[in-house]
Amino acid sequence: MHIAFLNPQGNFDPADSYWTEHPDFGGQLVYVKELALAMAEQGHTIDIITRQIINGKWTEFDEQLDAYPCHDKVRIIRIPCGSTAFLPKEELWPHLATDWVDGIIRFYENDTHSLDAVTTHYGDGGLAGAVLCQKTNIPFTFTGHSLGAQKMDKLGVNHDNIVEIDKRFKFRHRIIAERIAMNHAARIIVSTRQEHEEQYSHHVYQGAIDVNKDAARFAIIPPGVNRRVFSPDSTTDDSQIQKRIESAMARDLLGERLNLPLVICSSRLDRKKNHLDLVRAFVQNADLRAKANLAIVVRGLDNPLKEYHQLRGEEQTILRDIVTMMNTHQLWGMITSFPLNSQVELAAAYRIATAKKSVFALTALYEPFGLAPLEAMSCGLPAVVTKNGGPAESMLDHDSCHEYGVLVDPADPVDIAHGLLKVFDSATVWQRYHEAGMERVITRYTWESTATAYLTAIKSTCQQKDEERSNLLPIPKYFYTPTQENDIPLAELSKLYFGVNYPRNNFDFPSKI
Repeated sequence: MHIAFLNPQGNFDPADSYWTEHPDFGGQLVYVKELALAMAEQGHTIDIITRQIINGKWTEFDEQLDAYPCHDKVRIIRIPCGSTAFLPKEELWPHLATDWVDGIIRFYENDTHSLDAVTTHYGDGGLAGAVLCQKTNIPFTFTGHSLGAQKMDKLGVNHDNIVEIDKRFKFRHRIIAERIAMNHAARIIVSTRQEHEEQYSHHVYQGAIDVNKDAARFAIIPPGVNRRVFSPDSTTDDSQIQKRIESAMARDLLGERLNLPLVICSSRLDRKKNHLDLVRAFVQNADLRAKANLAIVVRGLDNPLKEYHQLRGEEQTILRDIVTMMNTHQLWGMITSFPLNSQVELAAAYRIATAKKSVFALTALYEPFGLAPLEAMSCGLPAVVTKNGGPAESMLDHDSCHEYGVLVDPADPVDIAHGLLKVFDSATVWQRYHEAGMERVITRYTWESTATAYLTAIKSTCQQKDEERSNLLPIPKYFYTPTQENDIPLAELSKLYFGVNYPRNNFDFPSKI
């Protein structure tokens, strides 16, 4: 099959340039790349379609065509989207159904092979997939990754702040685009049962999707771990990372504590990741302090506990708060911090931590899926992870009640400490979680199995290609003719989110373009 991935935000190149360094270059890029490569390994021709950016700064994205070395069945195709300059994802909405989709159609008119199916990612890719499907009859799947309604909830959107928040995040466009994407998609791909049952049942999406009546359109397909990188087998790069970690430990930790195992936290500095309650677990539990040191990974700083002022915004605030707690509760000598600047370095650190009989910790208040603990487990680290979200399914087999990691209440430092001590209880317990974690990844969370499941879902969409569905939502005129008079009014977003019956005004939909 010839399959295209539509992923307008971020970008792709052989070096994975700028990944995690910009909000548009997030984890979905890893997902798309690894899935595309795994599909190609199964004999399929894959195109990753993204944006062409020519701004004199990011020269990696200048060329229309690119490729990954040694993967001749995967192409990276860059199509202009509104401008050759870089536009943040929030500014792409007026250009997706016009410049970008039209550019994709023109590209394939001149290409030697026609497309069989499309898989779309995030709301912007999903909207483009719906427009492309209307114009070409090529079916598509939709993978939301994260949905705008949940982000609105987390931002605390209310009647007083909705104007300001929408001005920044363009929710009036994102929510409508997501509704179109999930309504038009032949299949909707989710990572967990919870994502299907809870996220897509949000009242904002009522009328676009029904998680019960449309259950057959959902496919639960967990993402995989890159076992080429996250493996228990040492590489030649490990020695350099070991020197870096040992140097940081010698600098930060008391001499008599250097042989203790680590509790390693590699989450980005974000309030949602809840670093502070992990530190509070150490503050409140003397037994935990006696058995382990805490290691906090901070990208880009050689000595994060002393150099946190070089960070900005929320990152600086979180690390400053951790240092304040260290001062208040005499935790200096028990906490170390060091940079790991790539997946390769992270995997090496996990192997080094495994050799010290350490534990991985993720105490996020909510984790939609939770790939990071699976990556640590793949290297041999036992994982103690938030019970909120995807880890509740990956760490526990609900049929057999078999545990592959320890689930904790992230808002309760006492429970976090107890979960960590459960693993540190004895060498036998640590070994059991060490082996169970690796087994879980190998048997359920590989990109090969993800690709196989995706291909099954995609083949089913091709079989439904000529079926007519009568419940399709019309695509708003704004996306085809993005003028001010056609813009989606804020009242429409308010009606969906607050349930207030605003007049439709000029929210005028064409039935077909």
